[in-house]
Amino acid sequence: MPNIRVCAQFRPLNSKEKSDHGDSVSFRRIDPESFIFKDEKEEEIKFGFDRVFFQGSEQADIYQFLALPIVEGVISGMNGAIITYGQTGAGKTYSMQGPSIIDCDEKQKGLLPRVVDGLFSAIRLSDDMIKYTIKLSMVEIYMERVRDLFDLSKDNLQIKENKVQGIFVNGVTEISISDSAEALQSLSTGIANRAVGETHMNMASSRSHCIYVFTIEQELKKGKSFRKLILVDLAGSEKAERTGAEGKALEEAKTINKSLSALGNVINTLSAPGKGNHIPYRDSKLTRILQDALGGYSLTAILCCCSPSPLNASESLSTLRFGARAKHIKATPHVTPKQEECTSGPVAVASIQNQSAERILKKLGETMKQEDGILFNPSLMEEFKLSYVDVTSRTISSLNKAVEELMTTNDELKKENQMLKRLLRKLSKPAFSAMVIFSVVVLLMLYVITALSFITV
Repeated sequence: MPNIRVCAQFRPLNSKEKSDHGDSVSFRRIDPESFIFKDEKEEEIKFGFDRVFFQGSEQADIYQFLALPIVEGVISGMNGAIITYGQTGAGKTYSMQGPSIIDCDEKQKGLLPRVVDGLFSAIRLSDDMIKYTIKLSMVEIYMERVRDLFDLSKDNLQIKENKVQGIFVNGVTEISISDSAEALQSLSTGIANRAVGETHMNMASSRSHCIYVFTIEQELKKGKSFRKLILVDLAGSEKAERTGAEGKALEEAKTINKSLSALGNVINTLSAPGKGNHIPYRDSKLTRILQDALGGYSLTAILCCCSPSPLNASESLSTLRFGARAKHIKATPHVTPKQEECTSGPVAVASIQNQSAERILKKLGETMKQEDGILFNPSLMEEFKLSYVDVTSRTISSLNKAVEELMTTNDELKKENQMLKRLLRKLSKPAFSAMVIFSVVVLLMLYVITALSFITV
């Protein structure tokens, strides 16, 4: 499969949509991968995705096409990510969890419980010589703060990066899980701690982005490898005039929309044809956490959830356009290298280079004395590199702002230049010149009269 697979899903009409517009829908099916969408102005737009799940599609079909290849890829050595995107009330959480994470009818099971079953099923069918360990963590991004859903006292966790783990949440609680039942019980505990609220469009609207992280450790005789499978249930985009949000709910909606806008900017940059563009991953906590998933270090699937009703045509169109842009991202996924097993190829060369650098730094550290005023810890090299990347990103951002200020100043100078040109044109006119000369003569006469009066006195 391509490293980013994008699908669209239309949920069934709800009671409010039926009462307002009957059974009418805003799309016309062409085939399993495409359809015609009719916007608010009745204009028709054609969309195509890797697969379209129309009304009546089974949850099992979505899992088989969208998620199962990623589960298999994770067991084979890839990182994986599954993301649900769409407006509030579009069915994202239902697609991700189903009506309940535990004691749910098999037919209604969402992606999350099916992924859990798929992981343990794949492990049972794998080589008996390979030992697997799975750890689960859960966080939500609420008001731009990363909160641990297994330990609510950790309500402002930091996002870090290193070569082994890639992007990770520092200090998050990780729970070891040995089977599906244990995993679902832990997930149920975390989901109960998630921030939700009621709006006019959704009785239980998610007020945060929820991120489930499965860390799979594979232990062989020659070494270990780690890979991650993350599932992301995004909070829905909102229009305050439609949701009736006010007070705290309005502030939540603004923060949600801001982070989704940052995600849209990242998607736009990644799908742009130009090379060397700065990708604004650090503009929000959400895009930072999704950096590996979107930047080519993961097999990624995006499910764009939509309302089928003309009542929500504007919001659905926005979701579909987001998915269409995401389909244009071009990146090659990378296999997670095994530790202690890299004996040849580019990874081995990088490993040897790192070891050589560490030996050199160690010798430098031994030769440097504290009284020389130079203190250096080779183990901080990774932090220095990350700081360098951060400084570079901030510098680029500052330069962009400086360019904008220069452009503004240039526009102001152009306006002043035009004003001066108009004044010069007026001065060149005979009537205007005569008036100026007359004014000067009058001023001179007044000066002479004043001077004579002073001499007389």
